[in-house]
Amino acid sequence: MNAGDVRKGLLKFSSEDRAKKNAYFFKTGIGQYSEGEIFIGVRTPQIRLVAKEFIDLSLSEVGKLFESEVHEERLTAAILLTFKYHKYPEQREATYSFYLDLLINGTTSQTPEDFSLKGGRSGIDNWDIVDVSAHKIVGRHLASTMGSKDREILYQLAASSELWQNRVAIVATWWLITKELHFIETLKLSKIYMDHPHDLIHKASGWMLREVGKKDLATLTNFLDANATQMPRTMLRYAIERLPKETRKKYLALTVRI
Repeated sequence: MNAGDVRKGLLKFSSEDRAKKNAYFFKTGIGQYSEGEIFIGVRTPQIRLVAKEFIDLSLSEVGKLFESEVHEERLTAAILLTFKYHKYPEQREATYSFYLDLLINGTTSQTPEDFSLKGGRSGIDNWDIVDVSAHKIVGRHLASTMGSKDREILYQLAASSELWQNRVAIVATWWLITKELHFIETLKLSKIYMDHPHDLIHKASGWMLREVGKKDLATLTNFLDANATQMPRTMLRYAIERLPKETRKKYLALTVRI
């Protein structure tokens, strides 16, 4: 069982038409966040089937998938890691450490120069790859310890100049919100990210704030009352999406940022 076997498994589901649609949807043009991405056109449910089949793939072989220029291979690797983390408690520390090391040291930054230097994109380097894995590995791992020293990794990732480290930090809090009713890190990171330059971070922060509101509406509205005038418009819109229409209008009228 190796990375090549996973590639063969994915190719069985590949579609040229789906590949073209994904290239358009993920914004692969020059200067866009998915510049340099290559798609073979495999749907996420099919990717999950392949990932389950190869759950016992070694971390070294998973690493080879993360080095692939093919987006679906890296996405498969991320989903496979979440399955591995869930199924094998005795391997969780190793899986968590592997994920963080890959994120920090094996993921391309958002520059064509970096893509060229590393021979293409690599690692946890797009929003869907982050969103299927960050909470199920980083968030879940931190929930098992919940010490302030352990949670410091979120702020280290948030302080990075790398977009995907920033997104992992905020999306990781999804597990803390839904499983632990722990909102502190989400609120702190969202406040930090009010000055972030990228809308992918504003969207993720607003999304996590919305998740907070599902569990504790008062916590969300208190945050909005204190910070709505300073929140980027995109972050605010995502955060208030499930609130009543008149409440949404009230908060949108307060904003001074765009």
